[in-house]
Amino acid sequence: MILELQNAILEMIAKGEPLAATMEQLCLEVEAAIPGIIASVLTFDGSRLHTLAGPSLPPHYSAAVDNLEASPLAGSCGAAAYFGEAVIVTDIETDPRWQDFKSLVLPLGLKACWSSPIKRGEQVIGSFAFYYRDHRGPKAIERDLVDACVHLCIIAIDREERVMERQRLTYSDALTGLSNRARFNQLLAEELPRSRRAWGILLVDIDNLKLVNDTFGHAAGDALIQVVADRIAATAGPKNTFRLGGDEFAVIVSDDKDLDLNVGATDILKALSSPSTCDGHVVFPAATIGGALAEMEPNPNQIRQNADVALYHAKEHNRGRYVQHYPGLGTALTRRFRAVRDVGVALEEDRIDAHYQPILRLDTREIVGFEALCRMTTPSGEIIAAAHFHEATKDAHIAAELTQRMLLRVARDIRSWLARGLPLQHVGINLSAADFRGGNLQDRLCRIFGEAEVPLKHIILEVTESVYLGQRDYVVAEEIKALRSKGLRVALDDFGTGYASLTHLLTVPVDIIKIDKSFIDRMVPGDAGTFIVEGLIGIADKLGIRVVAEGIETESQAAQLSQLGCKLGQGYLFSKAVDRTAAAAILEQHGQWPNKDKTRAGAR
Repeated sequence: MILELQNAILEMIAKGEPLAATMEQLCLEVEAAIPGIIASVLTFDGSRLHTLAGPSLPPHYSAAVDNLEASPLAGSCGAAAYFGEAVIVTDIETDPRWQDFKSLVLPLGLKACWSSPIKRGEQVIGSFAFYYRDHRGPKAIERDLVDACVHLCIIAIDREERVMERQRLTYSDALTGLSNRARFNQLLAEELPRSRRAWGILLVDIDNLKLVNDTFGHAAGDALIQVVADRIAATAGPKNTFRLGGDEFAVIVSDDKDLDLNVGATDILKALSSPSTCDGHVVFPAATIGGALAEMEPNPNQIRQNADVALYHAKEHNRGRYVQHYPGLGTALTRRFRAVRDVGVALEEDRIDAHYQPILRLDTREIVGFEALCRMTTPSGEIIAAAHFHEATKDAHIAAELTQRMLLRVARDIRSWLARGLPLQHVGINLSAADFRGGNLQDRLCRIFGEAEVPLKHIILEVTESVYLGQRDYVVAEEIKALRSKGLRVALDDFGTGYASLTHLLTVPVDIIKIDKSFIDRMVPGDAGTFIVEGLIGIADKLGIRVVAEGIETESQAAQLSQLGCKLGQGYLFSKAVDRTAAAAILEQHGQWPNKDKTRAGAR
């Protein structure tokens, strides 16, 4: 009987059945095996008991004992949890431990109760109880049965806690404790489309976080993020608040009736307005908010995009305030026109330049190369990353001019570093679809690097998967083959975020794949991202393709990637993109010298 019970419950645990359902089935199996008893299972959080299962007890009784504080006089279960020992009460009516609870249980015809603590080592995590309809204690067979049941309860509860911890790690932000981007995306994809309530999204962006980081240090910046998180959660509710990353938060607002996002946004701005001490520095938190209502739009991702547009507009024109999306606000055409105009002026005023992010060996941390990244300096002196003017690259003329400027700057810098004897191996240069389809890419590359006396072996061309899309894929494929025949190497950038990645490895030869940061971010216990990264590394190795992991931000990510066989990486853990002077300095200090001491001395 005990063996059959164990097999049935262990099978439920192995299949991942819900804990409550598993424990209810355990109670029912026990009651069927021993007629005349009623079984129940309670969990214990260190101070109070909580009803987990008691299918044969009436709901009002289970509700009454839920959240019961453990004490010597808290019935059999409360006393068993308190002392960590089995408690046998053969007469509920006269036993002092039941004095405050007998009026609940006696009308049910129950006269005795035996409760055994569920213990993990010395820690009590719950109780397992038998109720009897006559005055008696447990029989020998019942003791054996309860020992088996308690053991099954430990296994089931342990598994549930591990599952909950994996979910917490997967869906929680480490700094703030709020739900993270993955959980927000899950709600957008699975729950909000089925919601019958009115809902909307507020995107909250912290103002001047970079200034706080640069002025007071990153500890103060992290403290500011935590303060903002706490105040938004206190206003909107922690279950509705998400940290999407960096300085951006999201709030899902819903109601059964008409919804006014302006009220929620105003409350958040008011909550943020008071000063706070962040790592010993007084900081005045502030934020800009963009919002969008679902209304008639059935696609949650479109609502998110609308809120993004509203936030962008607010940051441009109403910083520190709230802007709600309306049709026509911040259209793609307007954004692109602004980006094209700004980049065009920057090119004319020589404010477009190359910065370099190191690519390192993960084992020795020696620099083996750089990725050249386009940067624009604003008239006020702020350096802007390419992501902020990406819309401009959709204009073929601007894209061609940006590439030309980058090629010239990179060629000049490489020539300078080689002349100094620095151990440069390669520099990656990003190319757009317009570069491939212009018709003269090979000639431009050979001419520019030839005139600078830079061997093509030092150049890696980085292209994203989207470059291969469209009806003219064959043009790109043929151009890549021709470039590789000249000694240039090709890297597939942001690998895994586009379309049919593995197909491209078969149809368009590449030398390197760069695994996108989104996969590296998900390298946490239990997340499928780790398995995907491991698989990509294995496939690339068998195909003779080198792998670079992008966006590495923590030592644990670097260590895990090394264990999976990844040899190269780049990311903020090692360095952000730096100007040519800083790049030369760190290359001299941390480059992969053939004979470090001798060669570095000669370079000086």
